Amino acid sequence: MSYLNLDKKKTTATAKELNVLLADYHLYYQKLRNFHWNIVGNHFFDLHNKFEEMYDDAKVKIDEIAERILTLRFQPTSNFSDYIKMSSIKEASENTKDLEMVEKLLTDHGLLLKQMRKVIETADKAEDEGTIDLIGGYIGYIEKVSWMLDAWTMKATDNHPEA
Repeated sequence: MSYLNLDKKKTTATAKELNVLLADYHLYYQKLRNFHWNIVGNHFFDLHNKFEEMYDDAKVKIDEIAERILTLRFQPTSNFSDYIKMSSIKEASENTKDLEMVEKLLTDHGLLLKQMRKVIETADKAEDEGTIDLIGGYIGYIEKVSWMLDAWTMKATDNHPEA
């Protein structure tokens, strides 16, 4: 891996945490598909379109994470049974109601952000700026989508909550 000027011993932990993030993103992606397919009610059009936008984004990130693992010269995990074991994100019922869907996704965003920060922490120790740069952009996106979903759950008469 001399062409990257990274120490493989140091990037081992980063690859491990990236594989956990890959597992998280696979379960998150499938949950978004589930919600996209099964949304009903007054919020159908808003959420159906938003969930599609979100799973399209997740699909791209899944590929980018796997390719980053390969760039670091490690093997990405590729079995769904392994993803289920590795991920802190859990599957959801196809009978989930609209508000509950959004609440579950906000919870998942917290889990994704936690894992992303873990990846950045391990990548920083390995002096792996490429991984830090990749994941930093993901954090900004998830934070923005979380704000939007949270705003969607609020009543029109609510104010934004204080920190």
